Amino acid sequence: MKKGLFAILSLILVVALAACGSKSADEKPAAGGGDKGTEAKPVTLTVGATAVPHAEILKHIQPALEKEGVKLEIKEFSDYVQPNVQTFQKQLDANFFQHKPYLDDENSTRKMDLVPVVAVHVEPLGAYSKKHKSVNEIPDGAVVGIPNDKTNGGRALSLLEKNGLIKLKEANMIQATVKDIVENPKNIKIKESDAAMLPRQLAEFDLAVINTNYALDAGIDPLKDALFMEDKDNPYANILVARPDNKDSDAIKKLAAALASDDVKKFLEDQYKGAVIPAF
Repeated sequence: MKKGLFAILSLILVVALAACGSKSADEKPAAGGGDKGTEAKPVTLTVGATAVPHAEILKHIQPALEKEGVKLEIKEFSDYVQPNVQTFQKQLDANFFQHKPYLDDENSTRKMDLVPVVAVHVEPLGAYSKKHKSVNEIPDGAVVGIPNDKTNGGRALSLLEKNGLIKLKEANMIQATVKDIVENPKNIKIKESDAAMLPRQLAEFDLAVINTNYALDAGIDPLKDALFMEDKDNPYANILVARPDNKDSDAIKKLAAALASDDVKKFLEDQYKGAVIPAF
């Protein structure tokens, strides 16, 4: 009798221990491998940009992106070549400094396949002078500086045409060169220079056509200092650029959404007072 009771008690104990062990095994993945394992890890995006306004805009959205799990690392450049080259070579995840006509030309020239992601803002090109106060004061034989890259050079020539200084064989030629000038009533001398250098060389010219980002970076106020500027409606919206292999990634989509947000629109309006215009 005692032996039978002992055997029954022993069997109950074994079953109970087995049940506890099974419960523990079932619970462990839920506590350790369940919720914790599915938590999204922060993603780092390295984006190349020129200092003003592009890097400033990116710095503005850094905190909001970090809350969404995207750590934004900003690498500043002073030229228009390396950001594309390094994005193509996967040293950068994306870049933000250029408009689409420039990107198209770079892709063609350098055999790249970078793609636009979202249009963010327009920077109207402006003409500046330390020697003259209006376009009417520009003298015969004046020396005029323009950017030496194809698209911004053509853009500058179109701006000079719209303000009566030259005439091109076709109006609004995106890739116009000095060879396309058919009338030059003041016999002005066009001197091509690196876009980033033009603000520093301004005193050397009677007039220089300067990209707004470089003007702002040099402390030049486009709205106050430009003798004339491009219209606000032009095809040169600055864009976020990525590669085909990452353009649809979750992190790039979050960056694009942040750049085209109401928050950034207000930042552009408050910070740049019309010198940099939202494109969305």
